[in-house]
Amino acid sequence: MAELTDMAIGEAGARIHAREVSPLELTEAYLRRIERLNPLINAYITITGKRALDEARRATDELVAGRDRGPLHGIPIGLKDLYQTKGVRTTAGSKILADWVPDADSTVTRKLTEAGCVLLGKLNTHEFAWGVTTDNPHYGPTRNPWNTKRIPGGSSGGSGAAIAASLACGTMGTDTGGSIRIPAALCGCVGLKPTFGRVSKAGVVPMSWQFDHAGPITRTVRDAAIMLGAVAGYDPADFATVPVPVPDYTAGLEAGVKGLRVGVLRGYFSQLVDAEVAASFETAAGVLRSLGADVRDLDIGMSLEVMMEAWGLVNAETQAYHAGSIGTRLQDFGQDLQAILTAPLPDALGLARAYRASYDVKELFRRTFEEHDLLIAPGTRVTATEIGQQTVTIQGAELPVSMAMAGLTMPFNIAGLPALSLPCGFSGTGMPIAMQIAGRPFDEATVLRAGRAYEQATEWHLKRPELPA
Repeated sequence: MAELTDMAIGEAGARIHAREVSPLELTEAYLRRIERLNPLINAYITITGKRALDEARRATDELVAGRDRGPLHGIPIGLKDLYQTKGVRTTAGSKILADWVPDADSTVTRKLTEAGCVLLGKLNTHEFAWGVTTDNPHYGPTRNPWNTKRIPGGSSGGSGAAIAASLACGTMGTDTGGSIRIPAALCGCVGLKPTFGRVSKAGVVPMSWQFDHAGPITRTVRDAAIMLGAVAGYDPADFATVPVPVPDYTAGLEAGVKGLRVGVLRGYFSQLVDAEVAASFETAAGVLRSLGADVRDLDIGMSLEVMMEAWGLVNAETQAYHAGSIGTRLQDFGQDLQAILTAPLPDALGLARAYRASYDVKELFRRTFEEHDLLIAPGTRVTATEIGQQTVTIQGAELPVSMAMAGLTMPFNIAGLPALSLPCGFSGTGMPIAMQIAGRPFDEATVLRAGRAYEQATEWHLKRPELPA
């Protein structure tokens, strides 16, 4: 039954509804694969096998009885271990919360349960989401299925690796500076950071209240559209959510890109990018042009300085959230997080400048979208680095791995814009390369539509890593 775990959500859902496979059969196939491969990949911190089988039996019985919860009914998924799960421990990849068993679900967890999803388990993350490698000091590193000596990206590394290794049909991650899109890029899958306020973060362990986003990591763009449709919407429990209509994201997915005005981000977004990544991205831009999009170059004036000044808000909010533990359990954090939690913070004037910088970034993009429907950029500056590697050299310049991975994704968090990462090539060493497609606030539909058009015109999303049988 190994082939059952190769199906995307759309195909698996269709086969479930056609009674060709049952949710129980599908879940059992995933649990067998997890048992075999999770010791190698380390995507899961907690595997909820009994719960998954119980939920799969219930889904099977409901469908037989004629109760259809929709396209996710009976689909096995994994959740990044920041999402609260009632009765199942939620560690946030930390020692601090190693034994925490919440008494309530996050809003996303509840919505996915109501949609009929089957929970396979909780996925590894960089500790408290603060990093891009998922080299976790407490639960071990998650390994990239394309090369297990390399990182899967982070902080949602377990979520990305689980999709690439076929250890879940769909997953949920979180994204503060790129933590959905980086794992998607490095693992060769699709990752969607929705608009800030589109998906509730109630019951999700925070990194930054200003820049956190919740969203799916999947095999295909259609799968991302299906999952977003299940979790999007206003939630009074989350101050950031906005009461705007949630469309059917799958309805216009096949409309193509003809006539769409697509800006190719240059300047900051094209500097210090690995040659293979840049070449794959240019080819991808050419594909969109060949499909009828009006593809044009532009430099919006983004700078590293303004972006990093805005990022000061994240450091301050992280220390505010962990204030109690900093004073009593600092030694229980990993060394990299200890350094962040004890770093000097901006004073009041510095925080005011950080807020102003974030508004400046938003304004840069607002003006750009007056004349463009979409923006595209490379997903990361380089492909996956080795586990434990601290720096990378690009065009003679040495960068921290964190900036090599997050430097091109962070601006879209600061601006709160929807941004999609999807595969657009492979390096000479066989590692995935990705591009990003970003759109106007709450216009995920157009972002997904363009991603789907590109995906249908190429075959990168069909490739799978070779893993032990």
